[in-house]
Amino acid sequence: MNAHVDHILDEALGLPPDERSALTVALLDSLEGSDDSSITEAWRQEIRARQAALRAGTVKAAPWAEARARLSAL
Repeated sequence: MNAHVDHILDEALGLPPDERSALTVALLDSLEGSDDSSITEAWRQEIRARQAALRAGTVKAAPWAEARARLSAL
């Protein structure tokens, strides 16, 4: 990523979970010109399920630094 994208990502990560979820759906919708719209719908359902789990308290969000470290370790 470049500095501009990094800045936007940092701003987005500072949003409350509900707003980040809405932003994610909007970004996915912007890519909806792909050949397989079922993938977009699958992601939308996954996002909604994860959002519901966060609200219900059945899962906890990880801090970005921790998530980034996990991803780097893959």
